[in-house]
Amino acid sequence: MKFGEWPTVALIAFTGFSWMLLVGSYSELEAWMVCPLAAIIVTLQSSLQHEVLHGHPTRNPAVNEALVYCSLGLFIPYRRFKSLHLRHHNNDRLTDPYDDPESFYLAWREWDRLPSVIKTILKLNNTLLGRLTIGPAVSLIGFYGSEIRMLRAGDKVVLRAWLHHLAGLVPIVLFVVLVGGMPVWLYALAIAYPGMSLLMLRTYAEHRAHENAEARSVIVEFCPIFSLLFLNNNLHVVHHAHPRAPWYQLPKIYRNARADWQRRNEGYVFASYVELAKHYLFKVKEPVAHPLRHRTLSKKLTSGERVS
Repeated sequence: MKFGEWPTVALIAFTGFSWMLLVGSYSELEAWMVCPLAAIIVTLQSSLQHEVLHGHPTRNPAVNEALVYCSLGLFIPYRRFKSLHLRHHNNDRLTDPYDDPESFYLAWREWDRLPSVIKTILKLNNTLLGRLTIGPAVSLIGFYGSEIRMLRAGDKVVLRAWLHHLAGLVPIVLFVVLVGGMPVWLYALAIAYPGMSLLMLRTYAEHRAHENAEARSVIVEFCPIFSLLFLNNNLHVVHHAHPRAPWYQLPKIYRNARADWQRRNEGYVFASYVELAKHYLFKVKEPVAHPLRHRTLSKKLTSGERVS
């Protein structure tokens, strides 16, 4: 165990115990009470999976994976999340529609080919309200489409990731049905989906298109509840600069050089998620097509370069 990593271990244990207590009490408690609280726990475990893939809390990746092996959120295999997210940490390619697997932008030539109804859906998805409601569905459709193509192509790494994911789902489903007495469809729609939706509050403004790589990652300052739920990834520019730093060290790193961090990310700062909601709950934050790529589109197409 790394020195000082006990907060992460304790939080993993708390998450697992709380989930079992809540879901196991479904037959005795009302669904309106169990489901929202369990969705919060699902979000917290997703944040812990993010912490684990960055090498915490031990030096052994197999041990770390075992601590979050069963994905309470159901939808995303941990190994696929790890592989794609570590690719995302190429700061020079952040937000690139091709090279950043977590980018919400599209290349212009792909955007131009879309039917108008799909464009409308994606524009709605670029409002905060849209991201919180249809955002998980939009993301999952794109993710599953990509995964199916790789599975059909015979990608054994992707296949193993999904087999591990399915193995981890077995005890979750058995516990939900046999101990909790909850239908799986209700768990998926009333706990797993809202848990993913809550996570999208963090990812909504996490990155923006910008010429300066450090200016692409956000700072959301005052959010004590969400800071814990998101394990301080609201200080996202700090995380991208120090991806190996554990979650509980990020606030101190930020406080020690607050003005410098805000200079480095060129003022991409929100005081809180309330401020973010005031600006973008009903308003499109950015275009779906990558705004920095349109200027060079014709030149790249003419020269035969790949357009991103």
